Amino acid sequence: MKKKIGNNLSLKILSLAIAILVWLLVVNINNPISTKSFIVSDVELLNEAYIDADGKMCMQDEEQVPIRVTIKAQRKILDRISLNDIRAVADLQQAVSLKTDPVMVPITVSCGQISADNIEVSPQNMSLHLEDKDTQEFVVNVNTNNTKPDRGYEIGALTSNPEKIKITGPVSLINKIDKVNASIDVDGATEDVTQETDVKIIDKNGEEFTDTDMGYLNVSKVYVTAKLWKVQSNVRISAEYSGTPAAGYQVESIMTTPNVISIAGSEDALAALKEQNNTIWLPGSVADISDRNSDFEEKINISDYLPDGLKLTSDSSEDVFVRVNILPEGSNVCEVPTKNIIVNDSPEGMQVSFDTAKIEIRVKKTSDDLADLTEGDIKASIDLKGMSEGSYEVPVSIEIPKGYELVDEVTTGVEISKISTADESN
Repeated sequence: MKKKIGNNLSLKILSLAIAILVWLLVVNINNPISTKSFIVSDVELLNEAYIDADGKMCMQDEEQVPIRVTIKAQRKILDRISLNDIRAVADLQQAVSLKTDPVMVPITVSCGQISADNIEVSPQNMSLHLEDKDTQEFVVNVNTNNTKPDRGYEIGALTSNPEKIKITGPVSLINKIDKVNASIDVDGATEDVTQETDVKIIDKNGEEFTDTDMGYLNVSKVYVTAKLWKVQSNVRISAEYSGTPAAGYQVESIMTTPNVISIAGSEDALAALKEQNNTIWLPGSVADISDRNSDFEEKINISDYLPDGLKLTSDSSEDVFVRVNILPEGSNVCEVPTKNIIVNDSPEGMQVSFDTAKIEIRVKKTSDDLADLTEGDIKASIDLKGMSEGSYEVPVSIEIPKGYELVDEVTTGVEISKISTADESN
């Protein structure tokens, strides 16, 4: 009986061993041990204060070999592992030496419950350069990044809070900084906008700092505000002059080109402008005509004469021309439409067009008793004899009543061109 039991026990142990072996074979076939590799670009630096005490900072060597992490585990476990599960650190206190360049710092990698024995890192050291740390202050330049507010509004002012910021980082990067910009989105806005935003750093070559470079810098966010002003169209420009023309001459008129502009302004400034009949007044100092005996023109920057709280709209030119017409005493200016000019000897088969809709004719009365001339009192003509196709500046013959005389010669621009017909091919 005992022999039988002993035989059965041996068989049971053998059966168990076979079962375990079979189970291991099945497991290894269905869920084998394997490896999986990852390229890690984000290595966390530990104990940076270890070098900060010496006024130093770390920068990764540009020739650093990509860090490859290889994990050994069962396939089902590997399938669940992603790059986000891997933490790679380099402890500066474990550096081989801080006196070498580059400094070699051991890399340690962990991944959840995976044993360190089953994690392989290559290369095993991170290559770093130590640089002096510097801090400088920079003004923040604000822009709208090509966004525009709603129609009828303009950007009145762009401000940053704070207006300037301190940036700390490696000397080599701090010395590359040329501008610090902050953008605000005002697309379609109809009221003031304030946004918190990251700044963008531009180097001396006009290139934006990369994310890698920005990672070495200590830069704070800023609050950017865009003040919106309403647009006011058809604002008139009125100009004055100073001084007295030469003896025997008088000021006939003063005008500006353009004579109306579009501006944007704060509510208070627009209200004040309305009280001035929506007119911008230019002082006499812009046009000094002292002792002049001919027309005088001066170009000014209209922005220099806008009251506080007003600005030109973004699509407006700042240039304004102030023209003072100066004529002999007793003279006046008549305007004659070019359609009333008689064209003599027009080239056959040609048509004639004028460059302007009207011409100015300056006349002087020989007696103060005479009335000013009008358009109907003047006859004007041109002669195109011998001219061919092209553009010309031609003299204008003027006939005026007795008692009046021309002050200046008169010319006009004409275009002579062939008469086109419907059956002509292009």
